[in-house]
Order: sequence, then structure tokens, then C-alpha cells
Amino acid sequence: MVHQRVRLGILTVLREAERADFTYSRTSLDVTDGNLSRHIAVLEEAGYIKVTKVFEDRKPRTWLSATPNGKKALQRELTALQNLIDGAGGG
Repeated sequence: MVHQRVRLGILTVLREAERADFTYSRTSLDVTDGNLSRHIAVLEEAGYIKVTKVFEDRKPRTWLSATPNGKKALQRELTALQNLIDGAGGG
């Protein structure tokens, strides 16, 4: 589930920061609102991220944060990618 580029990107952004808002995530990952929303929904359903919707200055704002399971899933994916890289260079 995490290996998809946008989902991997979302979790990576959240690893670097405790939380990130929707706009920052969209800009960082260079995706559309709809594309990001769909991937957020998948990760939220899997229990990998927490979505918090608030109002700030009367404007809606969506905050994302990685759950402990999301952090573990990201680490597993990064380890698998590193193993692929290591294997490709050894031949």
C-alpha cells in the first residue's frame, strides 16, 4: 500500500514533520487536490495517517499526521527499497 509514489511521499513528508497541512502536502508532492485527497483517504482507512479538520481564521484547514502504524509501514517500505538498491549494485 505504501509503495505508491504519492502515498510514499505523504508518509515521508510526515516523517520529517510531526504534521503537515493539506496545502503544503499538495505543493510538496506536486499533485492535484483530488489526487491527494484520494491517497489520503486510502492511508487513513489503513490507519497509517490521522486527518484533523479545523477552522483557522474562519477557513477550513486539514492537518495530516502519521500514526505509529504509518511510521512502521514507511520504515518497512524504505528498508525494502534499500534492499533493492543494495541488490542492484552487487551484481
